[in-house]
Amino acid sequence: MAKLVEQSHEALHRIADEVPVEEIPSPKIQKVLKDMESALKSYNAQGFVGVAIAAPQIGIPLRIFLVKDMSTDRSDEEKIPTLVAINPKIIKTSKKKSIVGEGCLSVPDHYGAVERAHQATIRAYDENGNEYERGGSGLLAQIFQHECDHLDGTLFVDRAEKVWSKDEMEKHNLREAHE
Repeated sequence: MAKLVEQSHEALHRIADEVPVEEIPSPKIQKVLKDMESALKSYNAQGFVGVAIAAPQIGIPLRIFLVKDMSTDRSDEEKIPTLVAINPKIIKTSKKKSIVGEGCLSVPDHYGAVERAHQATIRAYDENGNEYERGGSGLLAQIFQHECDHLDGTLFVDRAEKVWSKDEMEKHNLREAHE
């Protein structure tokens, strides 16, 4: 099983490589997707679960991310849709932005306040090599921006206006604001 790499891992600090479209259906890329899902499912830090993962987070510097809401406390209507994005590009963002709470599987002991656009649209390929466009607002738009940052070698702590440790979050009862 693939494991999450630590914050200092080289793959998290470099621009990830594009996946040749003809290789998307290959066993190699399909295994990367399975490994990403497995790593995402295995993450549980003090009750926090993941909603998305990028290939660099398991040490593989490829332009792939997976969105899969592992939360058990969201209703089906509130769940974030599952999707695979290979070679994603953000093609549009809203002018309206807000400071939002953000955490990361690769930085498990910290949370931060990051400015993100309210809406974002990506163009990417799915796990079968079909190109698509998908817009999102709120948390899904935030995920698109966060995961594309991973593919460009940027962690949320690099963008954050303020970063808190988990201990500080609990001390100041900030947890609800950052889930």
